[in-house]
Amino acid sequence: MVFVKFSSALNNITKTRATNINLGDTTVKALFEQLVTEYGKDFETNLFQDGEIRRFVNVYVNGEDIRHLCGSDTKITDNDEISILPAISGG
Repeated sequence: MVFVKFSSALNNITKTRATNINLGDTTVKALFEQLVTEYGKDFETNLFQDGEIRRFVNVYVNGEDIRHLCGSDTKITDNDEISILPAISGG
C-alpha cells in the first residue's frame, strides 16, 4: 500500500490531504490512473495536459522528484510515500 499526500491546493478536489492506495508494485503513471478514477475529471484536468503530468505539478517518491528519476515511469512499491504538489502562483 502506498501513502499519497496531496497539497492543500488539491483539497477542493480530493477532500482529503492523504490516502492509502493498494496497487502492489507499479509505476507513478498507474497510480495516477487510479487517482483519476477515484477523484474524477477535475483531478485529471488540474494535473494533466495531453496525457502528461503538467510541468508545474511536482511529484515526489520518498522525497525525490520524479523528474530526476524516470518521470511517470518511476517504479513505486508498497510503503512508498508519494507527494503531489501543484505549484501555486500569485501576484
